[in-house]
Amino acid sequence: MEDDVLIQISNRIKDRRREKNITVQELASRANVSKGLISQIENSRTVPSLIVLIDIIKSLEIDLNIFFKDIKYNGKEFPLLIRRKEAYEHFEKEDAIGFNYQRIFTQSIKKSTIDIVILDLEPGAQRPQIQTEAFEYKYILNGCIDYHFGEEVYSLKQGDSMLFDGRMPHTPKNLGKEKASMLVIYFFEEIS
Repeated sequence: MEDDVLIQISNRIKDRRREKNITVQELASRANVSKGLISQIENSRTVPSLIVLIDIIKSLEIDLNIFFKDIKYNGKEFPLLIRRKEAYEHFEKEDAIGFNYQRIFTQSIKKSTIDIVILDLEPGAQRPQIQTEAFEYKYILNGCIDYHFGEEVYSLKQGDSMLFDGRMPHTPKNLGKEKASMLVIYFFEEIS
């Protein structure tokens, strides 16, 4: 993630927390992360995983659309976040040999529906760009996939993930010779 986007996200978290008169410790407790992590995020010293970022935003009781509205990347609105496999943070849950954890999904569910699916794309699979009334999280299980957003194309390989607003026209294409698979999580927010 580019530094300017990181600073925009960090400042937005800090501003919203202060607007809601929530302490750093209280936000950390709500999002189930450490106080130190919140402090590092707010001071642009670390990039949270996508799911931790979603948890923090939800803990601030802010609609994801509102939070990401007007965030710019190279002067354009920044509607999607891509997290490369190399950037995932490993953690230990207990003292056990051979247990290797990577956090890819943690979500408290309030006023939303979550739909979790596996999507397999056959070689050459393609369709027109579509729109979905949900935020979409994609985790590439195997293969290489080109994701098209309008004229922009992002290549993702096994272990990469991304989060985006499904209301943007989008479609995946499997240009490889083998089947490609991805875990897809749709976050449908209920409108009050």
